[in-house]
Amino acid sequence: MTALNTRTLATLRPEVAVPAYDRARVTPGIVHFGVGGFHRAHQAMYLDALMNTGEAHDWGIVGVGSLPGDVRMRDALGSQDCLYTLVEKAPDGSLAPRVIGSIVDYVLAPDDPEAVLVWLVDQRIRIVSLTITEGGYSADSPTLAVIVEGLKRRRQAGVAPFAVLSCDNIPGNGAMARRTTAEVARREDPGLADWIESEVAFPNAMVDRITPVTTDADRADLSDRFDVEDDWPVVCEPFAQWVIEDHFPLGRPAWEKVGAQLVDDVEPYELMKLRLLNCGHQAIAYLGYLSGYRYAHEAVADPLFVELLLGYMENEGTPTLPPVPGVDLPAYWRELVERFGNCHIRDTLARLCAESSDRIPTWLLPVIQSQLRTGGTVHRSALIVASWARYAEGVDEKGEPIEIVDQRADAVRARAARQQEDPLAFLRAPDLFADLVDQPRFTEIYLDALRSLHEHGAHATLEAWVRR
Repeated sequence: MTALNTRTLATLRPEVAVPAYDRARVTPGIVHFGVGGFHRAHQAMYLDALMNTGEAHDWGIVGVGSLPGDVRMRDALGSQDCLYTLVEKAPDGSLAPRVIGSIVDYVLAPDDPEAVLVWLVDQRIRIVSLTITEGGYSADSPTLAVIVEGLKRRRQAGVAPFAVLSCDNIPGNGAMARRTTAEVARREDPGLADWIESEVAFPNAMVDRITPVTTDADRADLSDRFDVEDDWPVVCEPFAQWVIEDHFPLGRPAWEKVGAQLVDDVEPYELMKLRLLNCGHQAIAYLGYLSGYRYAHEAVADPLFVELLLGYMENEGTPTLPPVPGVDLPAYWRELVERFGNCHIRDTLARLCAESSDRIPTWLLPVIQSQLRTGGTVHRSALIVASWARYAEGVDEKGEPIEIVDQRADAVRARAARQQEDPLAFLRAPDLFADLVDQPRFTEIYLDALRSLHEHGAHATLEAWVRR
């Protein structure tokens, strides 16, 4: 078995693709906060592909971990010279392993915050990108505080500001990054906040690639089949999409040469992804888990879930979308079902159920509100919300405990626990559901769904729902 590092690249088996460029000549141009599986399967992959064409060697990535738990990533990348293996898993079961070399350094901010700031002030850094999840965009965000300090020092040193590129699944992620970064700055210096709002670019972006959590089985499979010892490989589906607003005052890599879309307006693509793919995931997550399934592909193998998905996409999600240039939406619906059904990805429903307090209000609530305003149906959306409420009770239909993974887990469980005496208790959280509890056209369907989930179970409720 070959331990992955710079010295062993040339000895890897021929079916393992390796960087076609000299990594010693790659210099940093991007600092990225939040080096998890998705970043390594997506943005770092695009850049590696571009480097393989002979371009962008001055755009290497410096990864930054902001949390104490990121020590594991620091150690994994540190022992492998920042190399890792990306394994694409096709629906037919074939694997395409590829070593990614676009990350050139990694810094753990809690260990050495000054080292991060040195990078942020470095004139070679022209883009700072983020995958810090929805919860990372707040006035109390340690990541945004570091970015503000970096911008402050660049301003004081007369160095032009880097662009801040959010790659999180948030509507208007660039606008949100701008707003929250300025909020952090305004606490210290209103003048700095005004400068950030007027001088710093925050392009919006839409990202898409299903990237499940790496398991020990993935590591063993890479070792057994390809003789590569990798502390933290990444597995993903073959599909990848990246749509980026083209606003980078200090320049950018030519990502469009390797499949990214550079556009003037990201919003149509962003809404398409959030309201179809992400909401589609929520449609199968809670109902699938309560029905006894544990993986997305298991749920999608059930025709009832396919009916639910396609019915939601056609009748509820799509009517809320603006025109999406160049996209055949019915074909996109079918492609999503195929992607969800890739049994080799083994995407867990538990992952899809996690952090729902961020996801449902951001992804599904706008669909419901739009449909209520225009008189459209909310039949399936109400079932999705009710299934979350039932799941949040923390016990499945066999009496087994469910682990609720959510930043607001205590509050979520507490509301779900009150549903027996107050069936609308779960909706009585205006910060999550706005005024939905006061919308009878929604609550009548929601109460019917929740009652059926308690009395008949998830699968029987789903069967009744798709037959209506």
